[in-house]
Amino acid sequence: MRALLVLIGLAVALGGCDREERKLAKLPSAAPSPATGERRGDLQPGQKGSGLEQTTSSRSFDGKNAFELAQGKRLFRWYNCSGCHSMGGGGMGPALMDNRWIYGHEPDDIYRTIMEGRPNGMPSFRGRIPDAQVWQIVGYIRSISGLAPKAAAPGRNDGLAVTRPENERERATPRNAPGSG
Repeated sequence: MRALLVLIGLAVALGGCDREERKLAKLPSAAPSPATGERRGDLQPGQKGSGLEQTTSSRSFDGKNAFELAQGKRLFRWYNCSGCHSMGGGGMGPALMDNRWIYGHEPDDIYRTIMEGRPNGMPSFRGRIPDAQVWQIVGYIRSISGLAPKAAAPGRNDGLAVTRPENERERATPRNAPGSG
């Protein structure tokens, strides 16, 4: 009888352990990617060439999935975004870990900034980064400012940590920078 009670208690305890479902592949969400206009400048990353040929655009944003955020963090480093944004703290480019968003904090706004570029330094990455990877970077950028759920940590920092991990930061209240329209 005692063993049966222990087994029932163990089954109840294990049933209460619920972790985030980690999807290694995801289907595109129903909403289409935001419309992008023409490139605004000649500044382009990488070598000259046609780059990637994107035939369709599928919106694939999941800001609550830890795997997607971890992939975005990896890509942020691989595409050298930290070269200008200094791991989110700002440098040549604006800081990404505060509550001031020059061109908007919504996922579609960040996507447009990456794909179209911005005046005075942000190059257009259209045709250089696959759409799905851009959405992963968008998720990570939002997590830098505390706009991701606490349960969706993008992964540990491998370097010397000078700031708190993304999922432990205070949630920012985004606001447009003065004069940004």
